[in-house]
Amino acid sequence: MNWVRERTAAVLAGSAIGDALGGATEGFSPEQLRQRYGGRVEGIVPPYYENWKTQRPVSPYHKGDGHITDDTLMTQALIQVYAQRRDHLDAFAMASDLVPLLQTEWRWIPELERESILLQRVFLAEKWLVTRLQYGHVDPREAGVGNVINCGAAMYMAPVGIVNAGNPRRAYDEAIDMAGAHQASYGREAAGIFAAAVAEAMTPGATVDSVIAVSINYAHDGTRAAIEAVAAAARALPAGASHEDIIAVLRDAIRPFDTVGEKYREPNMDARIPSRTKAIEELPVALGMLIAYAGDFRGSILGAVNYGRDSDSIASMVGSIAGALGGAEAVATDWLDAIAEASRMDFGHYAEKLADVAEEIAALDLDRARAQIASLEAVAAAR
Repeated sequence: MNWVRERTAAVLAGSAIGDALGGATEGFSPEQLRQRYGGRVEGIVPPYYENWKTQRPVSPYHKGDGHITDDTLMTQALIQVYAQRRDHLDAFAMASDLVPLLQTEWRWIPELERESILLQRVFLAEKWLVTRLQYGHVDPREAGVGNVINCGAAMYMAPVGIVNAGNPRRAYDEAIDMAGAHQASYGREAAGIFAAAVAEAMTPGATVDSVIAVSINYAHDGTRAAIEAVAAAARALPAGASHEDIIAVLRDAIRPFDTVGEKYREPNMDARIPSRTKAIEELPVALGMLIAYAGDFRGSILGAVNYGRDSDSIASMVGSIAGALGGAEAVATDWLDAIAEASRMDFGHYAEKLADVAEEIAALDLDRARAQIASLEAVAAAR
């Protein structure tokens, strides 16, 4: 198996594993999780609430027991769009290709335990895509304006990093363009930085340090400041720091940039609104986990799972990057197999589909780069 195919499979495996393990712990504090599960979560666990169907009517989803959530379902939908277009995407592709897919294609939804269209599973911030693009007829490049500022766009941008492997600048630009249809402000910025981080991690010779450096280099405003603060806190952790200390230190570091507040399910009045000084919590914390656990696949994912709050997205992001850095050898195949069975999902199918497209796009990019060089040389010669 060549590099791109191996690393694509590892990225998507890490993303799905983090998503499924973190789904059960999403929305709760570390203390609540330890009480519910009798200590640290070490793998696949049941839902936090036994009566999950009725406990939260606004979100009646079976989170836990190895079920992937909307993070993975949206990632897979984006892979399908790449497979249709077979080239780089933009905000207009989100409108013309992704929105119809959300509304028309039936698939198995693990958390609903039935087949449905994806629109019936995604939450309100993702339904925004259909509301604004399908019914509002808004310019796709501006449709994200007005949506809640969260990780909704960032959570499914790993494929953008994969098709731009080795070119984090291009990954950032592409994700920023695409995410304009879904998010604004620091939510959109996080989508670009996550894609850039995956693109860097997909590069032969990449390291945890190079991923962090790329993330800081391309980030702007509060997102950059938040990543710098969390990275510094993670690097200052003493050797052998406990899992509890890692979680506390990273939470302290992100707190000044987080608008949600201490009670995740009771956000502050000014939560999730545009700002140049704030950041989403998920991406900086994911990068902090990557540092704290030295890129270890299982350790960084479990750190994110036990962090709680938006744990499925944090664990999915760090799992993607750790998978890209570690490759097939790093992937926890025992978790992956159990999640594939519980979610009735063929992850290999999506990995092969995306790897095919990534190789085609890489070949196109090489041809386009050579043509551009020739044009620049011709202009230079004519001076």
